[in-house]
Amino acid sequence: MAENEMLEYITEHERILQEIESTDTACVGPTLRSIYDDQSNAHKRFMEKLDVRIRNHDREIEKMCNFHHQGFVDAITELLKVRTDAEKLMVRHNKTLLKKWFSTFSTEEVIRCRIQQRNMATTVEKLQLCIPGVTVNTFTQYFTLLLSVVQVSHYRFCQIMGENLPHLRKEIKEISMSDLKDFLESIRKHSDKVGETAMRQVWNAVVAFGVNAPLGLGLSYNPISEQFSGLGLAQDLVDFSPVYRCLHIYAVLGDRETFENYYRKQRKKQARLVLQPQASMHETVEGYRRYFNQIVGFFVVEDHILHATQGLVTRAFTSELWNMALSKIIAVLRTHSSYCDDPDLVLELKNLIVIFADTLQDYGFTVNRLFDLLFEVRDQYNETLLKKWAVVFREIFELDNYSPIPVDTEEEYNLVVSRFPFHDTDIEKQDFPKKLPMSQSVPQIYTQVKEFIYASLKFSESLHRSSTEIDDMLRKSTNLLLTRTLNSCLQNLIKKPHIGLTELVQIIINTTHLEQACKYLEEFITNITNVSPETVHTTRLYGLSTFKDARHSAEGEIYTKLNQKIDEFIQLADYEWGMSESDGRASGYLMDLINFLRSTFQVFTHLPGKVAQTACMSACKHLATSLMQMLLDTELKQISMGAIQQFNLDVIQCELFASSEPVPGFQGDTLQLAFIDLRQLLDLFMVWDWSTYLADYGQPTSKYLRVNPATALALLEKMKDTSKKNNIFSQFRKNDRDKQKLIETVVKQLRTLVNGMSS
Repeated sequence: MAENEMLEYITEHERILQEIESTDTACVGPTLRSIYDDQSNAHKRFMEKLDVRIRNHDREIEKMCNFHHQGFVDAITELLKVRTDAEKLMVRHNKTLLKKWFSTFSTEEVIRCRIQQRNMATTVEKLQLCIPGVTVNTFTQYFTLLLSVVQVSHYRFCQIMGENLPHLRKEIKEISMSDLKDFLESIRKHSDKVGETAMRQVWNAVVAFGVNAPLGLGLSYNPISEQFSGLGLAQDLVDFSPVYRCLHIYAVLGDRETFENYYRKQRKKQARLVLQPQASMHETVEGYRRYFNQIVGFFVVEDHILHATQGLVTRAFTSELWNMALSKIIAVLRTHSSYCDDPDLVLELKNLIVIFADTLQDYGFTVNRLFDLLFEVRDQYNETLLKKWAVVFREIFELDNYSPIPVDTEEEYNLVVSRFPFHDTDIEKQDFPKKLPMSQSVPQIYTQVKEFIYASLKFSESLHRSSTEIDDMLRKSTNLLLTRTLNSCLQNLIKKPHIGLTELVQIIINTTHLEQACKYLEEFITNITNVSPETVHTTRLYGLSTFKDARHSAEGEIYTKLNQKIDEFIQLADYEWGMSESDGRASGYLMDLINFLRSTFQVFTHLPGKVAQTACMSACKHLATSLMQMLLDTELKQISMGAIQQFNLDVIQCELFASSEPVPGFQGDTLQLAFIDLRQLLDLFMVWDWSTYLADYGQPTSKYLRVNPATALALLEKMKDTSKKNNIFSQFRKNDRDKQKLIETVVKQLRTLVNGMSS
């Protein structure tokens, strides 16, 4: 019950206070009487309520006076003028009174009374002017005291005050300057809060108008508008009365210039301190945010001083400060952003720079150089993105199984084609389960390229750039991703030792499909920016070259690894070079080699036709060359006819393999021609047809056109040595003696041909 009564009193007191504030003065009496007529001591609670209301109004009045101090000074000046007019009116009034008094009193009495009256009035008036000197605590008292000393200085009681005036002026200046120094010391703490609030106001306006709203280009949050007024913002957060007080005291004392120079010098020093970044600023976004908040707060305060005072700072002074600050800010951001390798942090830095620039632009500062800096930061952002995506690509390649993607159901098929634009009529007609030609890395790479484009687009937002410029940025950054990052990852992948022929074949297939998908990436960027690829000067995606280069490298690596594998089989060869006759069947190592080639070329069926044909031709040529080098090895000194026959059986198997068309697309006996040099050489020795060879040598129609005399001579020398060694008693057999003579004759003729070729 007591609580309800208390609430009723509070409500009633609020009503009475509103009635007192809004009612004519003559009607206030009955209202107050209702309070004192109450016998429950309610008037005491009303007095407490009234004291609170008075203190609130006092704070509002003081705030209004601080804000409108210049108007206050002007009003004082006007009051002094009115006072002069009032004094004139008083004189006229006194003259009228004197006339009446003259009609009643004697002249002497009237004069004496008038003098007394005038002296008393003057004494009261002048003493009232000096009352503020008793306690000098507020700006109004400082100001009034200085005026009063001047106005009453010709009276005798002011002589002592006049003698102490220089000391009094010095004391007043020192007190006001001390307050100013305290203000300058505390303003650094307040600057961070002022800057944070100012930037938050701009950010809230961005949200209100949309994330992509062009900041600083016509929105209503500027220092002139009421809602985002820099004057109101600073006034709410900072007490500027020490500045106003000190300024006007120095002005009254005729020393305003000294104060202005001191203030500007101190603020320049503070500006340099504010512009010094922390050493670890680049490590977190909070470091950058604090740095920007302090700078914005500093210049919002200066903008307030510029508009709230007359000449303490000028636009030229603030512009000079800003130009000095801008150069320092750009140098700091350029240095610290270069240390950052986190794209998310760089993106947050970009957003902070945009809000920072737009905030200061709305306070009248030029920020074009900051937006130019953003293009440098964009390059840094792209570099961090490229590094990040290099790791992503490497992980994708490491986890790939390099096998065609199996799809067992239509849902699985649709899931793949939703991530990657794959269209193949023949495969679509196949029944499930079936396989898609590319491996799982292809849709993953394609998806990641699109993610990169989105990430790159984030930086272009709020940069006040046209769609064409944004489109150009996206295409250039995507080209860098394809031609530098992805290409480098592919090249490194191809060179890895564990990547075999099967993986290389799959890589070639994968790059073919990625190359075909480039046109869909073009469409993807077009849909984002609404800029047609046919637009003049539009940058095209030249990722095609990336996949072609990777494919060429993979093809070359296939040829290399295939030849290495052939060499491994060749090293297993174990010919008995002195055997009297062949085994009648091909060597085991060679049959294993041919089976390997046959199975390998079956895997090549998914390769582009020319790639498979080139690989097959390269393998056959390398095999033929290796076999020829085996015969002509300088370490091999002797070869029997039986070994030649055995070697011939192996070459026949190679020719049969070539004629079996292991890779489709060869015309006629094109692949068999890889062994033509070996075939003609072996035929020459097997038939022992030296007369034909020597007679037809150099003729285009020669049966042994591909047999070089030096090659034939080298092999014949090895057989001559064998003939001597194995035929100790050959001098007793006429046929053997005739054969030996024939060999020696042929050797001489071959040497003649070789010497003729060399000359």
